[in-house]
Amino acid sequence: MPKPFFIGVDGGATHCLARIRDLDGHLLGEGVGGPANIHSDFPLAKESIRGATKSALASAGMDEQSLRWAHAGLGLAGAGQKATADRLLSELTGFASVELQTDAYVAWLGAHQGGDGGIAILGTGSCGLAIVNGRRISVAGWGPEVSDEAGGQRMGREALRRTLWAYDGRAEKSGLTDALLTRFNRDPSRIVSFAASASSADYARFAPLIFKYASAQDPLAIKLVSEAAEAAVGIIDRLLAVGSPAVSLIGGLAEPLLSWLPPRLSGVLTPPQADPADGALLMARRAFLRIDSVMQRAG
Repeated sequence: MPKPFFIGVDGGATHCLARIRDLDGHLLGEGVGGPANIHSDFPLAKESIRGATKSALASAGMDEQSLRWAHAGLGLAGAGQKATADRLLSELTGFASVELQTDAYVAWLGAHQGGDGGIAILGTGSCGLAIVNGRRISVAGWGPEVSDEAGGQRMGREALRRTLWAYDGRAEKSGLTDALLTRFNRDPSRIVSFAASASSADYARFAPLIFKYASAQDPLAIKLVSEAAEAAVGIIDRLLAVGSPAVSLIGGLAEPLLSWLPPRLSGVLTPPQADPADGALLMARRAFLRIDSVMQRAG
């Protein structure tokens, strides 16, 4: 009989990563898929998870029939919505077992390997999670409509909004507003058309440009980055206030925002021990060991 193996999936608003390891922890394959926020776009997220998993299987020299031996750990944006999470578990078939948690949870599990600590995800969106003495405390992460203040989505959206202000003469023009207007052929109606259907990931793609202009002392870019950094500090301070002994920064904006954070945080920010995909794998392994232990006792 084939040996069981593990698949860990880290799925966020921009992309998802699937990673396969064997029982001994050896890396067998990886695959990447598209956005995987099951709350904001369930069909796309499901397709992205399947695509990343299929790609990882191919990388490992396996076919989809091998999934019957796979114990999966899924850490997905939007999984905190119970009805959506239950729907995914009912529709995502073919695995030996599936454990589903939020992307924040697997990021914490990877970063602290199950020990007390907190994580601040700074990516397309933003949120925090601390687990202290078995107690789970979530911070922010209420979605792009009303939250995600330290994420790339908000930065990109605000940059375009303020570019339109500058075009109208309601705000000062800058190198950043000029660069953004040029990207839309200096036609503000194209910005409006873009915004009508833009996803969070679409907005977040402007974040690297904003950081580039911030490093060149562009006043608008500095304001946008400073606002994101202030929001990140709010998340980190809350995680410390509930007893987290250390906080790890996760996500695509973690490194570029680090230099914008106050020096007082340097002693409590620690690098993650492993990434979220390995956190998802650890979750799958723990579930497998529980199942295996129960079967052995029953036998």
